[in-house]
Amino acid sequence: MERREFIASALAGSAFAAVATGGGARAAQEAGDANKREFYLLRRYLLSAGPQRVLTDAYFRDALVPALNRLEFSPIGVFNETIGAEMPVMYVLIPSFFVEKLVTVDERLRQDDAYVKAAAPFLNAPEKEPAFKRMESSLMQAFEKMPRLMLPPASMARSPRVFELRTYEGASELDHQRKIEQMSSGEVDIFNKAGIPQVFYGDTLVGDRMPNLTYMVMFGSLAERDQKWSAFFSSDEWKTLSNNPRFNFESIVSNTSNPMLAPTPYSQI
Repeated sequence: MERREFIASALAGSAFAAVATGGGARAAQEAGDANKREFYLLRRYLLSAGPQRVLTDAYFRDALVPALNRLEFSPIGVFNETIGAEMPVMYVLIPSFFVEKLVTVDERLRQDDAYVKAAAPFLNAPEKEPAFKRMESSLMQAFEKMPRLMLPPASMARSPRVFELRTYEGASELDHQRKIEQMSSGEVDIFNKAGIPQVFYGDTLVGDRMPNLTYMVMFGSLAERDQKWSAFFSSDEWKTLSNNPRFNFESIVSNTSNPMLAPTPYSQI
């Protein structure tokens, strides 16, 4: 789908409401298509330490995640930022094969009585004690070469794990597309060889600091992260790929951010 066509469709999100109610059978049919690309809604909540953080965490655990599951969004990732530019920060990752469901998710939540009741302390927080300072949201489409979220075995086993959320900004649309091509044509395989589980890759369609892409990788610990990144960058495959004239004609990534995230106890990723 072309970016221009997508934005036009997203702005008409209310018109998709009837289509999005296709139910579990349709979702299962789409999920069975190996070439079907997911969409991701990533929300970043900037909080204050203390009661505000406790309130938001309880909202995610007791209201939002259960309601999203009832609406057939799964798995839901909820993370605390442990190393980053601003803290405390929490992230919520919502995947779906249906962009119209993501565009209308807040409307659908408001129609869920159980959600409204459980979310009341968060939704009705007073102006002097808001639930969060600010929320930022981005909507992404999965890469063609990695069309769906891959749940790492450590997530399924609830093993200790940390996540790195990396965003690459391009100075131009050409640079941005070249970086996607580079990652799709070789980086994924190098990650696999280095033993780095990849959770998702998303091309940002609506959000800040565009053009950019965002992807998430997982490690057992911060020490393991250092070891595996070292293996990645020292590999012959990476050296060959990064020196390819198609990708090193200029600096195709103008800015990188990579906060480290810890999953909450109730995160499904």
